[in-house]
Amino acid sequence: MVFNIVLLAAGMAFLVKGADWFVSGASAIAKALKISPLVIGLTLVSMGTSAPEASVSINSALNGMGNLSLGNVVGSNIFNTLFILGISSVIVPVSIGKDIKKYDIPIMTAIYAVLILFAFVITPLKLDIYESVSLLVLFVGYTVFLIIRTKKENKKVSGKAAILNCGQTENEKPEKTLKKPKPLWLNVILAAVGLAGVIFGGDLVVDHASAIAKSLGMSEALVGLTIVAVGTSLPEFVTSVVASVKKENDIAIGNVVGSNIFNIIFILGMY
Repeated sequence: MVFNIVLLAAGMAFLVKGADWFVSGASAIAKALKISPLVIGLTLVSMGTSAPEASVSINSALNGMGNLSLGNVVGSNIFNTLFILGISSVIVPVSIGKDIKKYDIPIMTAIYAVLILFAFVITPLKLDIYESVSLLVLFVGYTVFLIIRTKKENKKVSGKAAILNCGQTENEKPEKTLKKPKPLWLNVILAAVGLAGVIFGGDLVVDHASAIAKSLGMSEALVGLTIVAVGTSLPEFVTSVVASVKKENDIAIGNVVGSNIFNIIFILGMY
């Protein structure tokens, strides 16, 4: 028990520092490539922080632990929406942008409706192969949609930059930056190392929290809905909280919404 508690604490430490580096690197990459932080949050950050859920759910399904796998996804999405967004908003009020209101929240709601239809109407209390394939098709479609949005947004940003440059006179000098920005390759390494720390820390937390829970006599389904769900959501939790502290609100909310979508259409699709 003591050994599991020590490794659980070590996993938390990896999560916190890894998330700090991951958010810093991801936001710097977004600025350098002129990509919206919201899109980065919906794609790179959300998929990266959902890696523990994917790993745990797929391994659980392969090992015949279906209740743990499904409980992990359902519990993680509940935790993401209610707890993570709640804590992030307490730290810094999270403003929801026009794009996420117009596209991503309705898409997430529609995906929830599809899952309910599959699980309670078409094939009650289970997902068959055709429904899993349908979810994976939705994942591919959503990814393509995000790529198209990114390209359109880049065009808008380039157009605005051109207008601003045309408005400058020769006598105008660019403002001196107090701190020289890090090169792109260094930010990529920073984000990659941070993501590795988040995933490794998440695995440590899940493994040893589950061991502690089972030693206390908890069932597989209950472990999936509680300890494992919260444990695999810790990367999202730490990443969104750190993003809120750094006032990267788009990353904070994009991470949660993107993770919820990814958990259903990719992880349950693979399940």
